[in-house]
This record gives sequence, structure tokens and C-alpha cells, in this order.
Amino acid sequence: MTRSRLTPERENELFEAVLDLLREVGYDSLTMDAVAARTRSSKATLYRQWHSKPELVAAALQHNQVAGAHEVDTGSLRGDFRAMLTAADDLQMEKDSALLRGLVHAIHTNPDLHDALRKKLIEPETAALNRVLRRAVERGEIGADNPAVEFVPHMLLGAFFTLQVIEDRDPGRDFLTRYIDAVVLPALEAR
Repeated sequence: MTRSRLTPERENELFEAVLDLLREVGYDSLTMDAVAARTRSSKATLYRQWHSKPELVAAALQHNQVAGAHEVDTGSLRGDFRAMLTAADDLQMEKDSALLRGLVHAIHTNPDLHDALRKKLIEPETAALNRVLRRAVERGEIGADNPAVEFVPHMLLGAFFTLQVIEDRDPGRDFLTRYIDAVVLPALEAR
């Protein structure tokens, strides 16, 4: 999939429009026509670059990501988690949390979207998180046989959804730091 015809600025404008529309109308009501109108581009250009709405949405979400586990190596697991949190500000986490919640239903009803998100977001983020955890095992911070290791992605993603359900608020850095210190790290240290 070649994107050489779009400048980085133009691509960024398109991605921002997609994210704004997702927040405004949700995935099901988002259309390529609406993106084209919002960005003063043609639908043909969008399809030439991304082939489908799920691919465009996944690319926009991937572009929107703050550097997470991909570039983190502080020498300790707690330090790595904190560095990942420091990379995002509370407003960005709030926006991302709202986007994720809005996509949950769409993922379950649209296999193409689920597949595109899995390839562009879920698998790369899970692989990066697994590298962080593997380094922690190699340093002796957590046991290789600790059964909680496989559930770390579930614990972290779960924090984004459950806080909104239970307390009607989005998670910020303070909440996630306390959550990691109180839930994730103790689960990983337990034998």
C-alpha cells in the first residue's frame, strides 16, 4: 500500500479528521464520504491510499498512538511502566479511552475492522509489551513461570474500560500509576 502521493502534513490532516469524526459520530456512522468532505479530498484518493474504511480507521489510530512500550527500556519493569505513562498526557488518554470505548461494539460487529485493528494496533502493542516483560524476566524481576504475565495486556486494557463503567471517569496518569503499583506489579511479583 503506497502512500507516496500524500505529504506527512496531508496524511496527518486526514487522520485527524477520521479521529474527530469517530469521536463525533462513531464508527458505524463514519463514512468515506464524510472524511472526503471534511478534508476536501476525493473518496477515490482515500480508497487508493487505504482501500477500506477499517484500514483508514486503523491507520488513523496507529498514527495517533503515543510512543508506548516500543521505545522503553529503563532497566526496571516499574520504570518501564512509568515511562510508558509519561509519554501520554491525561487529555490524550481521555481522548484515546473514549475512542477505544466507542470502537468496542464496532469491533464485535465488523470483522474487517477487528482484523485491521489487530494487525495495526493490538499485535504490535502486545509484542512490545511482551518485550518489556521478557526483559523483566531476564533481569530476574519476575519469574518466567508467573501465570500473571500472560494477563498483563488484559489488566492494562481493562483499566481503561472499567474505570469509566465503575466511576464514570476516564483514567489518567495518576490512576494508571496507582493501578500498576497496586495491581499489575504485585500480580507479577507474586509466586
